[in-house]
Amino acid sequence: MNPYLQFVDEIARVTLGGRSLPLGGLVPPRHPAPAASAPAALIFSPHPDDECIVGGLALRLMREARVRVTNIAVTLGSNLARRQERWQELSAACNFLGFGLEATVPGGLERITSQARLQDSGHWAAAVDSVVALLARHRPHLVFLPHQGDWNASHIGTHYLVMDALKRLPPDFETILVETEFWAAMSAPNLMVEFGTGDLADLLAALSFHVGEVKRNPYHLRLPAWMQDNVRRGAELVGGQGSVAPDYAFATLYRVRQWAAGTAKDPCPEGTRIGAHDFPGALFGLTR
Repeated sequence: MNPYLQFVDEIARVTLGGRSLPLGGLVPPRHPAPAASAPAALIFSPHPDDECIVGGLALRLMREARVRVTNIAVTLGSNLARRQERWQELSAACNFLGFGLEATVPGGLERITSQARLQDSGHWAAAVDSVVALLARHRPHLVFLPHQGDWNASHIGTHYLVMDALKRLPPDFETILVETEFWAAMSAPNLMVEFGTGDLADLLAALSFHVGEVKRNPYHLRLPAWMQDNVRRGAELVGGQGSVAPDYAFATLYRVRQWAAGTAKDPCPEGTRIGAHDFPGALFGLTR
């Protein structure tokens, strides 16, 4: 008898059984309102649902360091008929997590791709203007954005959109960039963040509010497996080749850089890990 058969059977059973769980409609946890003067974090999400997929670190910073997190909806997807519905789903998901929500422009931006950046300078400049205005108004302590190789055209486009906007701001503008991954892995992440089961369960519950998306592809049920694989990858990509894997169940990988004097630099010490019981704000100059 193969001793791993029961292990694999249990994974399959639990994953398939998750399809009977409710989609959305859940009562949000209680969220203490962040102070108006609290440090701000902006998540530039290429599509509705990215705020849940990559937002674990932002969630921990909100809960543990009292950061005021706002999700910026860069686009509302390519399906025009679904955009109003996707905005409603996104609003419910952000409300569940305790994130604020703003759109770049009403209805979201169109054609946020590297191709549009190269071929339609007027369209691209107007899109960059909308992000410049958001950054100047919020003066965020942290900015979350996809890394430049995140495969999906809108994810890559969002990376360049935010970076082009940063270059348009005055030289004294400073922030911390937190690059995220989902569709394609980063080659050089420098931070691995562990998530406890409570935080991960809240991310899954919020992701379930994106009902139209997870009905066609129940990727919310596979997010824990992705986070488990991040522990495998992060052990050596972040910790160094041959490093011993930390005793994490779930984690996400990020690349942290400091934006100052019109350029980005890597301030994150090599092999940085934030465990579920570590204070995540310390790396970002935040207090409890």
